[in-house]
Amino acid sequence: MSNFVFIIDANKRPLTPIHPGFARRLFKQKKAAIYRKFPFTLILKESRSDLTVPHLQLKIDPGSRVTGFAILNGAKVIWAAELTHRSQAIKNALLSRSQLRRVRRNRHTRYRQPRFLNRTRPQGWLAPSLQHRVETTLTWVNKLIKFAPTNSITQELVRFDLQQLAHPEISGIEYQQGTLLGYEVREYLLEVWERKCAYCGIKNVPLQVEHIHPKAKGGSNRISNLCLACDTCNNNKGTQDIKQFLAKKPDVLKRIQAQRKRPLKDATAVNSTRWTLLNRLKETGLPVATGSGGRTKFNRTRLQLPKSHWLDAACVGKVEELNVLTSQPLLIKAMGHGTRQMCGTDKFGFPIRHKSRKQIHFCFQTGDIVSATVTAGKKIGCYTGRVLCRASGSFDIATTTGRVAGISHKYCRAIHKKDGYSYGF
Repeated sequence: MSNFVFIIDANKRPLTPIHPGFARRLFKQKKAAIYRKFPFTLILKESRSDLTVPHLQLKIDPGSRVTGFAILNGAKVIWAAELTHRSQAIKNALLSRSQLRRVRRNRHTRYRQPRFLNRTRPQGWLAPSLQHRVETTLTWVNKLIKFAPTNSITQELVRFDLQQLAHPEISGIEYQQGTLLGYEVREYLLEVWERKCAYCGIKNVPLQVEHIHPKAKGGSNRISNLCLACDTCNNNKGTQDIKQFLAKKPDVLKRIQAQRKRPLKDATAVNSTRWTLLNRLKETGLPVATGSGGRTKFNRTRLQLPKSHWLDAACVGKVEELNVLTSQPLLIKAMGHGTRQMCGTDKFGFPIRHKSRKQIHFCFQTGDIVSATVTAGKKIGCYTGRVLCRASGSFDIATTTGRVAGISHKYCRAIHKKDGYSYGF
């Protein structure tokens, strides 16, 4: 059950994705050729005006580390992918740069005079690690729209409705007492309390929603007054106040009081970029719908689907039924385009090596995906993966099983040019 294959006609107009078996038949009959390896796309050798093009729906589940994509034809999931961001790598690189600059300033050597108020941030500015999530997601949205006749986009706008959770009395009795309320609350508590009992720390047992300040003594249903507890701790606590229950465990009491107010790092990152992503998606000209994380989990649980990012994407928004026709999503990982440094430095910022300005060697560039068939020597075999180029012509290939060094450029054949991503299944 692989992803359906994207197909475009001779005029590069997107057509309905086809089954892999039908794609192989077209390729063997020489009616189509490979247009792109990732995502796999065929191009017809002649223009077809009699083909009906149904409108597909693209669904997105934005995440802090991984973003899920799913393309639906009605209720059928025909294509899926998971995009892994490199936000932490960007943050670490910027932190390293700032530390090196700070060290240079403190050496009291010849250096430029400090400048002030020359880097004002525009309205809507996001940190580079957050902006990266938006840009990479939009890059793949534009690619998918180019290869699939998309009619609408659905985005998971919020993972948790924090305002409704913190103030359940504000408005909307149908929303508050509907079927989604329990999913919003439970999913939020599972993330805050790390899926373990708040009092004893036990994992992998049934957990119950427990009031920190007992409801019998005036405790509210606000999310800040809720935690997770195992059956034993919940029964032992009963209607006691938490200070009385944990009188002999001041460390646990202090941790719980701090953790109940701690914001979710991943949820905060998603909330910081959600509106920017929504506004950028609207610029594509397609209608954009939204849904919450609680509804996504409700749909996935009701349809008895396993937990994964691409299935979460398929369950975003209003879903009556799903027919999943793929079980092998495309795994995309953002790798970046390298650095512009002309001089390599050690961990203290001192230069140790020179970097060549030339990037293309023997028509290959570091980051290309190549297929190498070695017919002689100690490394006879077939290797496929990202290539590391050298001016000597001896390349390294990063395969799924590890890195293979010392492969001559004569055996290499490019199957996908460098675009800043690595791919897998």
